Amino acid sequence: MRSYLDFEKPVAELEAKVEELRALGENRDAVSIADDISRLEVKAADALKDLYGRLTPWQKTLVARHPQRPHFVDYCAGLITEFTPLAGDRKFAEDEAIVGGFGRFRGQPVCVMGQEKGHNTETRIRHNFGMARPEGYRKAVRLMEMADRFGLPVISFVDTAGAYPGIEAEERGQAEAIARSTEMQLSLGVPNVSLVIGEGGSGGAIAIATANKVLMLEHAIYSVISPEGAASILWRDAARAQDAATNMKITAQDLLRLGIIDGIVTEPVGGAHRDPQATIEAAGNAIEEALHDLGNMGPAEIRDHRADKFLAIGRKL
Repeated sequence: MRSYLDFEKPVAELEAKVEELRALGENRDAVSIADDISRLEVKAADALKDLYGRLTPWQKTLVARHPQRPHFVDYCAGLITEFTPLAGDRKFAEDEAIVGGFGRFRGQPVCVMGQEKGHNTETRIRHNFGMARPEGYRKAVRLMEMADRFGLPVISFVDTAGAYPGIEAEERGQAEAIARSTEMQLSLGVPNVSLVIGEGGSGGAIAIATANKVLMLEHAIYSVISPEGAASILWRDAARAQDAATNMKITAQDLLRLGIIDGIVTEPVGGAHRDPQATIEAAGNAIEEALHDLGNMGPAEIRDHRADKFLAIGRKL
């Protein structure tokens, strides 16, 4: 069953009428209501296109968090063959908030990792809603070290509200683990490409998004803090999250203009959750193009390219 966001109510009502007419047609002469169904389908499609053509930053935030949006495991299953996951950081424990391993991306051996939020209550709890602890980032470092050693490109999928803020995570060195992961990415002598598929939250995101090419899905968001968190700090009122989202410049379109990211992957009308397979295919094409652009660079060039990219942020405004 499709889940609708609050601002999608006009579309939900039209599509509900279409379903009612289809159910009615099963018991009556379907030909007599076929025209009505077609008319309503066109009206619903037009309403959806118009709605998603003028989303506000807050509405994009809601779309990025949509429960039916494809997650890392969906991209991995659709794009990576012969995937072999690796577990544990060899220091403390396994953290399932970050899933990673090795496989083939369109025939090319790669290291792949990403934050996984989970699809239902059981998996969300197991993956801690995509909020990694220090051992998750140390696992990412272990994977990247292996990729660098064997000359394999690194692909990462970002989808997290942020790193886990619990006391035990702080006790085990959360900030240090994020910094080490970021440092590891900057020192890689192999190409790395990162794609923000939902939320890119603060250091929890940048720990696996410090890449040669940073891409975002059309309705994803990427920011140093959530709109609710920013509203709580600035106005001491989380209800002003919409104002915060507008002023923080968190959308893919804003970030491309500011030079923070390198490209936007177009989503189907209505968001990635409307057609996950088309979204995954488009993401694969964008990643393939990015890896191709980096394919002729040596290790030193790769490092310089990455360093220049991040040093240039904010200098051309």
